Amino acid sequence: MARQILEEHEKFHPIPFRMHPRVFAALGADLVTNNVVAVIELVKNSYDAFARNVWLRFAEDPHQGKYLEIEDDGNGMTAEVIKDVWCFVATPYKESHTFAKKDGKKRRVVGEKGLGRLSAARLGSKLQLLTKAFRRPCLEVTVDWKAVSGGNDLSNSFAQYREYPLTSPFQSSGTLLRIYDLGEEWDENRISDLKENLARLISPFSGVDDFKIFLSTPNNVHIEKVRIESPEFLSNPKYSIKGSVDQRGNVEGIYRFLPLIKDHAIRKKEVKLEWYRIFDSIQDSTKFPYRADSSNCGPFSFEIRAWDIDIQDTREIAERFDFQRNQVRKYIRTHKGISIYRDGILVLPKSDNARDWLGLDLRRVSKVGTRLSTSQIVGYVSISAEANSGIEDTSDRERLASRIEVAEFEEILKAIVGILENERDVDRIKPDREKPMEDLFNGLSAEDLIPEIESAIEEGSHVSETVALLRKFNSRLESTRKTIQERFVYYSRLATVGTIAHMLVHEIRNRTIVFGSFVEFIRKRFDPLQDRIFQDEIHFANSAVEALEGLADRFAPLASRNFRRRKRHSILEDQIRECLALQQTEIRKTHTKCIVPDSKTRVAVDPGELDAIILNLITNTLYWIGDSPEDQRKLEFGFETLEKGVRVRVNVQDTGPGIDREDIEKVFWPGVTRKPSGIGMGLTVASELVAAYGGSMYTRYSGTKKGASFSFDLPLQSHRDR
Repeated sequence: MARQILEEHEKFHPIPFRMHPRVFAALGADLVTNNVVAVIELVKNSYDAFARNVWLRFAEDPHQGKYLEIEDDGNGMTAEVIKDVWCFVATPYKESHTFAKKDGKKRRVVGEKGLGRLSAARLGSKLQLLTKAFRRPCLEVTVDWKAVSGGNDLSNSFAQYREYPLTSPFQSSGTLLRIYDLGEEWDENRISDLKENLARLISPFSGVDDFKIFLSTPNNVHIEKVRIESPEFLSNPKYSIKGSVDQRGNVEGIYRFLPLIKDHAIRKKEVKLEWYRIFDSIQDSTKFPYRADSSNCGPFSFEIRAWDIDIQDTREIAERFDFQRNQVRKYIRTHKGISIYRDGILVLPKSDNARDWLGLDLRRVSKVGTRLSTSQIVGYVSISAEANSGIEDTSDRERLASRIEVAEFEEILKAIVGILENERDVDRIKPDREKPMEDLFNGLSAEDLIPEIESAIEEGSHVSETVALLRKFNSRLESTRKTIQERFVYYSRLATVGTIAHMLVHEIRNRTIVFGSFVEFIRKRFDPLQDRIFQDEIHFANSAVEALEGLADRFAPLASRNFRRRKRHSILEDQIRECLALQQTEIRKTHTKCIVPDSKTRVAVDPGELDAIILNLITNTLYWIGDSPEDQRKLEFGFETLEKGVRVRVNVQDTGPGIDREDIEKVFWPGVTRKPSGIGMGLTVASELVAAYGGSMYTRYSGTKKGASFSFDLPLQSHRDR
């Protein structure tokens, strides 16, 4: 008996879950972030019903006041669908019915969460729904959301439906929503915002051409409905990149430069970026279990368009496309950011608050040079529910879910934007950027202008001709000012080298002191064990500490305000080998064979600055050489004596993909880079350091022969300095 009582005491008893009717109001407010998003969600329901046309009308009833009407010519609903699907919040119906069908065609549905009717609850407190399925009667459904939310139990909350007693508004099938007692005023600004966002609903390269949206505003109810379209110039961007990403995360595309001035040349370029390069640039690689060999996000296609939006560019856009100049920025802003489309319908962003969901504006501050802002970009990314099942938006439709597929997807998109930025920088760069600084400052002199004006006065020229000379000079001043400003932005980074060197030396020495003390303690404590493996590990640890201390010693003079060149000297081959040792991990990973002559070439160059030159060339090679077959990867250094033993030329040859002919003159320009995450300063710094020692650095086009070839010359150490 006692055992029976104990068993009864331990037995679990079911407690049913209950939900208060206020859930409709709460979920409608939380999961549908604003009224524009709510309307878009209802329009998407029309798309899922295989509608070909959707009409949005703002109107006013003499008895019920202002209301919003959304009508479509889709499949409509039967009584069974209304009962079992429409009145079933968060229904999984669309998960099992992934395609809508009509007239022998099918369309992938885009709604999955079953929360669309909450949008209607958010927009207004009263709903009238008319719907008719093919060869079925027209039905009427009414819902008073306030009455529903005011009840005590969800089981006692009802929608009312009946067969519509009046003439059906549909020829064959369709659905019409009338939302009364609107929660917020739809003024001109809000309707304009709605129109702009509806224009983005369908992907411009999705191939969806059988879904049209029409809008009537409150003050123009009786005018002909207007089809929502985008201006022509948005389809003809100044800069663009278009392509695809395969299932492993490798990028292939075409960059295109379309200058607004017709006599400037159009430029096209094939671009490729393998996933492992993107993997190497991931800042936080511990957040998800990323793999270097392949991504998980699945294949997708993309097109990203960009514009310069200063006064001159907006004027050129307006003139070329016969468009109002003051509207150019507005329309770019309307479509700004990168939009994701799943099976042709907008997934993200749904509101202005989420336009920079990829974090491009914040990313701008991390790079010296010109990055694109969200307001300069109109991007389209096409994914599919089948191929990109891991890329999902959250229930509030404002962001993507946090998972590895999404993280990889975002890293790939940032890398693509990086390619676009780098190519854009090349096309924006003026030839003046490569002029020496002294030549640029010469452009600020009026020395040539004075005799021209004096001559004009002597010849009795009209004042307008003198003014023309002044305008010409002013134009030259403006051009020089802009170029110096650009150069200052880039070279100001060089001014921080001393500070960075100081921090580097400080951090290295602080840590090597602690680490070295610990290694010494371990050696003394466990030395009697005489374990060979243990002794080897201690030896390697000591070597690592010594290498770090040596690195600090080489950079220490650069951190001093009293730093003067040619106070220290270097053995070229030794410095090259030490720089290669610093890159051993990458050398092993890329299987690169490195060849350094077995000689001793003494140069009158500071070791720290020599390391900066050599490391830039080595890291550049190791980044690109992975594009070559593994058994052919080689980096070779060679030397030639110049000027009767006064200088030495260093030749650096690799077997990577080489440098494009169009880039030969630009690789040393500040800000020019083909690396998506690069800043375009490495070769600039290296060439400037070589120039500081009276030399020059250059590269050659190798033609069909693969590989990059760099050469630079340095002063040899004289015998009296040894």
